Amino acid sequence: MMTMDARVMSALAEPNRLLILELLRECPLTVGEIAERLQMRQPQASKHLRVLSEAGLVKAQADANRRIYSLQPDPFRELDEWLESYRVIWEERFDRLDDYLQKLQGRETGEDRQD
Repeated sequence: MMTMDARVMSALAEPNRLLILELLRECPLTVGEIAERLQMRQPQASKHLRVLSEAGLVKAQADANRRIYSLQPDPFRELDEWLESYRVIWEERFDRLDDYLQKLQGRETGEDRQD
């Protein structure tokens, strides 16, 4: 059974970190650019980026005195694989429910004809 890294889930649970990830989907950005776009102070953005980095969701590349952040694809692939196991379970359950509802509908239709 596949389990998700708790650090990833914890990092994703904070709304500002999700917004940062959405920004980084578009392109790599510096801490200052992220702070500016999200209208937060730079230390606050740095703190969120540190959590995301520790969870392996982002990486920083040094460019002179700037750090440019970008997404790391592996944790997102792992998250997708983990979610897929739940998708399979729910699709099977919905298929069984659909079969059951079709049987019920068939019975009701059959009973209506007998009247």
